Amino acid sequence: MSRSRRQFLADMAKGACGVGLLGVGLGGVARQQVQALPAQALRPPAALDEAEFLGACVRCGLCVEACPYDTLKLARLLDPVTTGTPYFEARSVPCEMCDDIPCVVACPSGALSHELTDITEAKMGVAAIDHYTCLSWQGLRCEICYRDCPEQNKAIVIVSQPRQISNHAMFVPEIHPDKCTGCGLCVHSCPTDKPSINIVDPDAFLGKIGDHYRLGWKEKLDARAVPDAPMTSKDGKPLPPGGLDFLNSELP
Repeated sequence: MSRSRRQFLADMAKGACGVGLLGVGLGGVARQQVQALPAQALRPPAALDEAEFLGACVRCGLCVEACPYDTLKLARLLDPVTTGTPYFEARSVPCEMCDDIPCVVACPSGALSHELTDITEAKMGVAAIDHYTCLSWQGLRCEICYRDCPEQNKAIVIVSQPRQISNHAMFVPEIHPDKCTGCGLCVHSCPTDKPSINIVDPDAFLGKIGDHYRLGWKEKLDARAVPDAPMTSKDGKPLPPGGLDFLNSELP
């Protein structure tokens, strides 16, 4: 066999190995993309659960074209989400919560559920505040996230907190997860170098207190909304009076 022929075959073998390694690498990237949605990447309004969304999305890009604010973009090969699927990063361009929800209307596959007709009922995530870096929680008056929230006094409210170093109270933002749409406008406007408020996965972040716990004081406060309304258990039985909790007692 001539030297040139041996060199040709060796080059071909190297090329085949390179293509194989590239395929393995791309396959690994694809598997990693499918496993989890990074915290900074958010799906459009009305997106199905991640696994269902990836199965239903046809990567057509119509939702991206329909977005009037250029919020949505299609993931490229090395982006942190599955290639070809729509997402947005709130710190860069948040969801502006269009009343007519054009991205959902444009979706032909149902990956963005057409059952969502009220943008205030969207659940793209839930806001969470880092109390250790939030300016308001450090005693400064900020409240930018509160002022920019489209669901002001619903998703984000301002509450007073005592301050240890003086008699003056702090006024700090508080999130009501059931009203938060996850639009990310608060993240976009947060003035700290790295946002002190972020949109997170509610399933991974929010806890559940458990039905077996009795919050007697809360039930009593809730009952005050209706004058003389008796407090009752789930089965309609009256609860004992008093402001004590009954975590370790049995219902009558």
